[in-house]
Amino acid sequence: MKFLRFYILYRLEIIIALVILGILSHFYLDAVTEWICYSLALISLVFYFGMGTMRIVQEAVSDGDVDRAMMYLNKIKFPRLLYKPIRSGYYMLQSNLSMASNDLDKAEANIRKSLKIKSKIVGDMEGSNLMQLGFIELKKGNTKQARIHLLEAVKAGIPDKESLAAAHLQLCNIEAQRMQYKIAKQHFKKAKDLKPKNEEIASQLKSMEKQISRMPG
Repeated sequence: MKFLRFYILYRLEIIIALVILGILSHFYLDAVTEWICYSLALISLVFYFGMGTMRIVQEAVSDGDVDRAMMYLNKIKFPRLLYKPIRSGYYMLQSNLSMASNDLDKAEANIRKSLKIKSKIVGDMEGSNLMQLGFIELKKGNTKQARIHLLEAVKAGIPDKESLAAAHLQLCNIEAQRMQYKIAKQHFKKAKDLKPKNEEIASQLKSMEKQISRMPG
């Protein structure tokens, strides 16, 4: 894993070294070594532009190291050249990190970039992207737009049941504020039926249950 991290971080330097080694092989070694060096350099170049550092960015995010994730993310200089699914993930991560620093305008701009990317694989992320946009709108105080995006997210499909439960819970809160108590109860039931294990979501469900029992309808 350390070798892979080193390779991803210093891929550009490795490409340059392979090209130089290929040139030297042309003059001092043989054509086979020259061909191998150029081939490895070409493959690395494709990975450099097509995948960037996203592999180790995701590792840093999983470890909860936001600063390291941001450092790796900033090493991607040409995000528009990333493969579509990776590019979509790049903008989504940028949005997540911007939300963590409370830069909501930047978070919204990045998640909208992610939503604009269309492909069969990226389609699976549409629901998650729309949910993120809904949460950003909520933080901005735009409840009406947040409701629209969260409903679109649920319809598009959110693959992670914890996130889906969070979306239904937010919709429950929004509908309760709109005094649409019957719809609020429906969203609460859907969230509860998912049996989320996340402590924060489970706590919110437990707290909301008391309010739900007192709602008419």
